[in-house]
Amino acid sequence: MNALKGSRTARVFAGIALVSASALVMSGCASSTPSDSGDDGGNKPAADLTLKLGSLLPQTGSLAFLGPPMESGVGLAVKEINDAKAGITIDLTAEDEGDTDTKAYETSITKLQGAGVTAMVGAAASGVSKLILDGNVAAGILQISASNTSPDFTDWDDKGLYFRTAPSDLLQGEVLGNLIAEDGHKTLGIIYQNDAYGTGLDAAIKETFEGTGGEVVAEASFNVGDAQFDAQVETIKAQNPDAIAIVSFEQFKTIAPLLVNAGISADKFYMVDGNLSDYGTDIPVTLEGAQGTKAGPALADDFTERLQTYWTGEGNAEVKDFTYAGEAYDAVVLVALASLAAGSTEGADIAAKMQEVSGGSGDGEKCTTFADCAKIINDGKVADYDGYSGEVTFDENGDPQGATIGIYKYGADNKITRTN
Repeated sequence: MNALKGSRTARVFAGIALVSASALVMSGCASSTPSDSGDDGGNKPAADLTLKLGSLLPQTGSLAFLGPPMESGVGLAVKEINDAKAGITIDLTAEDEGDTDTKAYETSITKLQGAGVTAMVGAAASGVSKLILDGNVAAGILQISASNTSPDFTDWDDKGLYFRTAPSDLLQGEVLGNLIAEDGHKTLGIIYQNDAYGTGLDAAIKETFEGTGGEVVAEASFNVGDAQFDAQVETIKAQNPDAIAIVSFEQFKTIAPLLVNAGISADKFYMVDGNLSDYGTDIPVTLEGAQGTKAGPALADDFTERLQTYWTGEGNAEVKDFTYAGEAYDAVVLVALASLAAGSTEGADIAAKMQEVSGGSGDGEKCTTFADCAKIINDGKVADYDGYSGEVTFDENGDPQGATIGIYKYGADNKITRTN
């Protein structure tokens, strides 16, 4: 599906959504000079950099289920970049994001800034990023998120220091709203959390669905820290909609049984990336037939195998699903490549090369691994990295110009299967 920014009428086609935007070439603040050739006939790295990178991802809180895939993506990228010995070494400091309710990020961001990081992967939640972004900009820290989807970041006054490898909610909401309509539903109820993530998706789903001729007959919101959702379920049930969109994080584990026990079958559920997960026996009702969307193409088996090998090798349990793992991995690779291209580890210098190494300037040579891209840069050329989250290609706002939205469906085992 080709969904253009600002378009609310595009239709779903195999769940593929492309965002078009004009490209703006960003000039670098620092450059590196290639060194002499080595004895093996190849070029030596053009730089010898140590990048202090921070990660602020949810180890606790309502998004904790996204921690393992995202942290494993970051960790694997750091390992493979350091193993490549291509002129840049990453020194990673990882801290807990928590969420807007637990506020673990307040202590963590102080630790990361105190550690001298000049680039940061995170936060996962749009609401948390909104609270820390201005402080990072003031400190000259480049911030890149693998999962921030709020449309507000597109026009944020970030001095060019903010990027994301996940598409805006406008895109996911458009795909989900069209999916609901194409499944033949005429009325819709929406339960959503009252934060930047929830309100953005609620608005996008509603606008798209009603643009197809459907009607949103009920909306009910809740706050991130809430534990009781009976009132929201009653509000939706009273209007008897054909379908229900649930925009939440882990609260879905409580909301889903309430809906089913109220007589609403799960095949009417439509979910989003914040709650789309392999629940198995963690939810005591069947989710068979429920559908949902999340960003990212189907991951190559060798990538997921590498993730599991790395993550379990660090003493962790296996990753259950891989939501935003590719986006997190790509975020680190792009920052490292931009640092190498700039010959600098300063946040502003790295930021000035981010669009270039992502292919947003349109002048680079395609490459799909850090090692291959680093060789291009060390040979004095321009690299254009395409990764596991897709082509990325940052626009002048730090948004990816193209993105893939996958559609998933639950089976009888309460696990998801990609259907496109």
